Order: sequence, then structure tokens, then C-alpha cells
Amino acid sequence: MISLVLVGAAGRMGRAVEEAARAAGDFELRALVDRAPLPPAGPPAPGRAALWTDDARAVIRGRDVVIEFSSPESCRGIAALCAERGASLVSGTSGLSAEDENVLRAAARKVPVLRASNFSLGVAALHRALESALKALPRGWDVEIIERHHRKKADSPSGTALSLASLALAARGLPAGALRHGREGRVGERPTDEIGVHAVRGGSWVGDHAVLIAGEGEWIELRHVAQDRGAFAAGALAAARFVARAGPGLYTLSDVLRG
Repeated sequence: MISLVLVGAAGRMGRAVEEAARAAGDFELRALVDRAPLPPAGPPAPGRAALWTDDARAVIRGRDVVIEFSSPESCRGIAALCAERGASLVSGTSGLSAEDENVLRAAARKVPVLRASNFSLGVAALHRALESALKALPRGWDVEIIERHHRKKADSPSGTALSLASLALAARGLPAGALRHGREGRVGERPTDEIGVHAVRGGSWVGDHAVLIAGEGEWIELRHVAQDRGAFAAGALAAARFVARAGPGLYTLSDVLRG
């Protein structure tokens, strides 16, 4: 059994991961951590974790696997705590800064850390497909990325869109300044060395990412649509199983797919 601590348990992803972990059979869901109001006092309901707390420091210990979907500030603290205690970390918080990523890299020197902006295994396959397509096509083909999410999503564009854009930049040998976030007004002809990124917000879209690769007289669309957060939860648990047996290092879902 894998001893699991879930941080951000009251959020949408936290609730999805909790449900999936209870159904999986190979996890001991030892603690749920969130700053949200705690459940009523008293013994845990059947099937609930033995502990719900707002204090991660009180529960995280060595040999735990910590899954966190929280905030950048919380992510930094959890990463440092995992490194201090010897716990493995699966991090899914979006909107991290370069400084936040550095904290994760520092933790990965001591414990296994798996970082992903999207835990869908289908999205991991989308990354591979995009990389293969860009290698096969001439440089003159244009790349545009369109992502759709629910109206409550805090960051824009999504971390997944940015990771796809980063892959496209690397494949084309372009700097980060080659990204074009939306277009408005009389912008002139589209440069060849440009990657377009467009964010759509509304309704209850769980996650929809499309990469358009357009040539002369033909185009390709690579698209992934998440219909339910259960897809992300399944990927997060696959990541948890991976880091439970991995050594210190910074990993991605591609490492999970490779086994």
C-alpha cells in the first residue's frame, strides 16, 4: 500500500483524486490537507481518511507520497517540506513562476518530484505526437495553440498550453519571445517564426487543447479533450505509483509512460 497525503483536498482536483484513490485499492489515504473549513468534529465517516487537517507539517512524513493541487505559495512550502521529511511529491499546481520551479528542482535533488501541468496520459501522448509532427514537417508550417477551460480557472493561458508552446519553440529553435498571445487590430502578415497561443474561458469546459499546424493548402489538427477530471486523477495516481519507487530527481509524465 502506498501511503498518500493529499494537499488541496477540498478543490475540484483534490476531490477527484480522493475518489480515485479510494477506488484504486493500492493507496492508504492517510491525510487530507486544505485551508478550507474542516469537516464537523467526530469520528471519520466510513471510507474517509483518518485525518483532515489544515497543517501539512503535522502529517507529512518520510515514505509518504504527497499529491498537491493547491497554490504556488503552498506548492513551494510543500516541496521544501517533502525534501526535509523524505516524502515523494507529485505536483500539479498551475501558474508557477520560475522561482517556484526552482524550489521544485531543489527538492528533486533530495526526493523524487514529478511535475506536470496536466495529468492526463492523453495529453502526454499529445506532446509526443506534436514533437513527431514538427520533426516531420517543414519549418514554414504555422503553429497555433487554442485552449478552452471553465470560467473559474485562475491562470491564462493554461500550463498545458504553455508546455505545448515550449515544445514547439524548442522544435523550431525559437526564443520565448516568439510566442504571440492573441491578436488584435491591424497586426500585419503573420511571421513564420511565431507560435500563436489563444485562451478561451467560459462555461464548464474541463480542458480542451488543440494544436493547429498549417501549411499551404493543407493543415493538421492535434487535439485532446478532457471530458471529466477523473482522467487527470488517474494520471496523478499513476504518477504517485511511479515516484513511490523512484529515486531523487525531477520527473514528468513521459517518464511514467516509459515505465
